Amino acid sequence: MNPKVTDTDQQVDMRRLMAGFPTGVCIVTSLDDGVPRGMTCTSLCSVALEPPTLLVCLRRGSPTLAAVLASRGFAVNLLHDEAQSSAELFASGRVDRFDRVGWHMGEGACGPHLVNSAHTIADCRVSEASEVGDHVVIMGRVQRMSQLQPELPLLYGLRRYATWPQAVADTDPCLDFIN
Repeated sequence: MNPKVTDTDQQVDMRRLMAGFPTGVCIVTSLDDGVPRGMTCTSLCSVALEPPTLLVCLRRGSPTLAAVLASRGFAVNLLHDEAQSSAELFASGRVDRFDRVGWHMGEGACGPHLVNSAHTIADCRVSEASEVGDHVVIMGRVQRMSQLQPELPLLYGLRRYATWPQAVADTDPCLDFIN
């Protein structure tokens, strides 16, 4: 078998590359002068445990990025396996997306909490932002975390949504989370 090789001198198809790397799905939310903003995001990772820091990559020019940078805060809504419709809605760019989902801004929230779509929410304050190509890498220090429900996470890979395999789903999803 001869693998197809892409030289660095040629255009690398990043979407194809990352399609083979399944990940969890979240919606990053923020407020822009009281107007809720949000977008589906699979570019999320843990950076440090102390201080607790997350990294999200947001598309340049997006209203959500503008709100995050202006407010210096955001919420990471980790989606459960029944929230595919929310992931698709917030990836669509529809202006009425917040009219179509349940959400609230509790005291101390850094962005809208998608209470019916998320299993866990992290409220973050921006600690650093760096432009990289067509995205901005945002480092957010986690101020608080809320676990809403012990649901299984929504996954995305190979250009489609999925859930954990049944063998994993049959175990207690909170065991590793709590320890």
